[in-house]
Amino acid sequence: MKLSADYIKEKARALGFSACGMAEAVPVDAEEVSRLDRWLAKGWQGEMHYMANHRDLRTDPDGLVPGARSVISVALNYYPTQRRDPADPHIAYYAYGKDYHIVVKEKLHQLWQACLESWPQEGGEPQPEARCFTDSAPLLERYWAWKAGLGWIGKNTQLILPGQGSFFFLGEIVTTAAIDRYDTPQRNRCGRCTRCLEACPTQALTAAHQLNATKCLSYLTIEYRGELPPEAAARLGNRLYGCDTCQLVCPWNRKAIPTAEEAFAPSDKLLHLKKESLIHLTKEEYNCIFAKSAVKRAKYEGLMRTINHLIKS
Repeated sequence: MKLSADYIKEKARALGFSACGMAEAVPVDAEEVSRLDRWLAKGWQGEMHYMANHRDLRTDPDGLVPGARSVISVALNYYPTQRRDPADPHIAYYAYGKDYHIVVKEKLHQLWQACLESWPQEGGEPQPEARCFTDSAPLLERYWAWKAGLGWIGKNTQLILPGQGSFFFLGEIVTTAAIDRYDTPQRNRCGRCTRCLEACPTQALTAAHQLNATKCLSYLTIEYRGELPPEAAARLGNRLYGCDTCQLVCPWNRKAIPTAEEAFAPSDKLLHLKKESLIHLTKEEYNCIFAKSAVKRAKYEGLMRTINHLIKS
C-alpha cells in the first residue's frame, strides 16, 4: 500500500499550503553532510549549539522515525498583507503574526490525518507512523524541501520557490509510508545574480550559499544573548528583530503575494509600534504586544538590548 502523491498535494492545497512535495527518506547526500560539517567546524553557528547536536538524526530521517520511507515537505506563505512603516523599527516579516510553530504544526497534523483517512481500514496492513516538524527537530528543512522539488536553495541560503519567492515557512512529515511518486529536485535559478551578497549589511553572506551566522543581524538580534558586537551594532540601522535584507533585494521576491493565512496578520499594536514607545517598554507590555509571537524568541532582555542600541543611533 502506498499513499497517493496527487491526493496529498490536493489536501495540502486545501489547507492553504503554497507548495507540497515528496522525497524518499534516505540518508542525506554526502556533499550536504560535508557542507554541514565544514560550517560547524568554522564555528559559524555561534551560540546555536543545538546545530552541532544529534548529527546522526540530522543526516538520516530514519533516526527521527524508525523505518521512515518518505519525507513530505510543505511551504506556507507568510508575506504580510500589511507592512510596518519603513521608518519604524524593522521586525522580520515572519514574526508579524502568530508563532509559525503553532500554525504550521497544526496544519501538518491535519494533513497527516487526511493521509490516514485515505489508508484502507481493512486488509490487515497496519497504519503507517509519522511525525510532524517545523523548525523543531534536527532535520535539514531546506535540503528536504529541495529534494522534494519545492524550489532551490538560493545564494542567500533561503529556499526559493519558482514564481513565488522565499517568504515561506517550511514543514515536514516524516513517515513510514511509501508514496507512489516522488518529486525531482529543481535546478538552481539564481544565475549570476549576487544582489543578496552585496546587500548584506554585515557581509555575513561570505560567498554564495555560505552564511556566517555570528555576523548575521537576524542571529544577533534573535538568537544571540550577549552584547551586540560594535561592528554589527554600527550596521544595525533600524532593525529591531531580524533583518530580511537578503530576501527583500532578491528579484524572485518581486513576485511575492500576500499570505491568505489569517493567523499571520499583524495585530494593530505590532503594526504601529513606534520607536518612541519602545524606550520605556515594560515586560507586561512586551507580553501583551508579542503574545503568541515568534518575537518572544529574543526574550524581553534581548529585545531591550537591541532597543537601547536603536535609541542611541
